[in-house]
Amino acid sequence: MWEKDESGGSKGHRAMGPPQPNGGADGPSPTGPVPGPSTDQSPLAAAAATGGTTVPPSRYESQKRRDWNTFLQYLRNHKPPLTLARCSGAHVIEFLKYLDQFGKTKVHVIGCPYFGHPNPPAPCACPLKQAWGSLDALIGRLRAAYEENGGRPESNPFGARAVRIYLREVREGQAKARGIPYEKKKRKRPTAALPPPGNVSADLAGAPSTTTTV
Repeated sequence: MWEKDESGGSKGHRAMGPPQPNGGADGPSPTGPVPGPSTDQSPLAAAAATGGTTVPPSRYESQKRRDWNTFLQYLRNHKPPLTLARCSGAHVIEFLKYLDQFGKTKVHVIGCPYFGHPNPPAPCACPLKQAWGSLDALIGRLRAAYEENGGRPESNPFGARAVRIYLREVREGQAKARGIPYEKKKRKRPTAALPPPGNVSADLAGAPSTTTTV
């Protein structure tokens, strides 16, 4: 902090001290008053000012956002263009079929010598498609993104019955073509926990004896 120099000098000939911030006895500073800290800060600026850190989105959230933007771009490029409000399960299936051109999974067609062969010994001309597991996970992310962006659950096109049937057909078709069955994981039924032996002994110890002597 600057200190005012009041030593020495007559009126009009005072000693030159350091400049007084925000004016002082000699009036305002030539540069004007120094503005105070602004209270109108963005959340990121406020977090940085207080030493806080922002948590980056998870891998799932980042992928979900990319998938959602890709689907919206598909609707804009659709002929004719589609709005999200008019999107139905049929349009979702059309989108999934459109993605097959970017797939990397070999799906053998009927008539191919490697149809149903899990490990074909040589390449073939069968098309590459999206794997069923990738499509199933994609629909799960888009279904969640639809509702997070204001969509109603009862009108969610990604949860339509037609989409579920299509995914089941893709799963069964790829299982036959690739010779790789997709088996659902069986849920284990919860078993009733048995009391520990110590508790049983304690219970029996407190019970009256039924042994009779002859």
